Amino acid sequence: MLEVQDLHAFYGKSHILQGVNLNIQEGEIVALLGRNGVGRSTTCKSIMGEVAPQGSVRFKGQEIAGKKAFEIANLGIGYVPENRDIFPGLTTRQNLILGMKPGQKDGQGRWSMQDMFDMFENLQRRADVEASVLSGGEQQMLTMCRTLIGDPDLVMIDEPTEGLSPQMVQRVGELLQEIAKRGIATLLVEQKLSIAMDIAHRVYVMGHGHVVFEGTPDELRAREDVRKEWLEV
Repeated sequence: MLEVQDLHAFYGKSHILQGVNLNIQEGEIVALLGRNGVGRSTTCKSIMGEVAPQGSVRFKGQEIAGKKAFEIANLGIGYVPENRDIFPGLTTRQNLILGMKPGQKDGQGRWSMQDMFDMFENLQRRADVEASVLSGGEQQMLTMCRTLIGDPDLVMIDEPTEGLSPQMVQRVGELLQEIAKRGIATLLVEQKLSIAMDIAHRVYVMGHGHVVFEGTPDELRAREDVRKEWLEV
């Protein structure tokens, strides 16, 4: 579904991504692991067109490198950024409505607004209050649900469990598994190794702007050398 080949990206003169290669199949959860600053978030932003990419990014057979972010979103890629970009002055319900594609009506895709409310009852209870008063965990849920209601075929989620309570972390894991069940591919950027290893089908480990390991969670568990050099503090 998604094929990234020899992806490079720069911030000014800083060469952040140095030839990243990865692929994701339909319904697959792929975790992108690594320490802070190795280029995981930049990889997502480059795929999404928020950072100018050099190299090839193919989505469902179509080259999308160089397209604008809204064009990529309309092709079927959803992006949940790390900084939870909600609209604080709008209600929870209005934020969800904004996630729909132009011309899309509620319930036309794989996710309806009621699906979101059924999974996260707090959002339903606070459907008509401003998003600014939601807790950090509720804002994270809202950001993910707003992306899903646009019916993407692939969703990139950056650090969804950062700063959440153990209970909310569990809910995020359940949502990620439900996403995969509905045939949606997921690229998960996650700092918590245990969570990623429990739910991912495959993992990539990044170091210094490129991929240093690719394999299954079990294969990574067997590679103590990789974990010590590139993941553990």
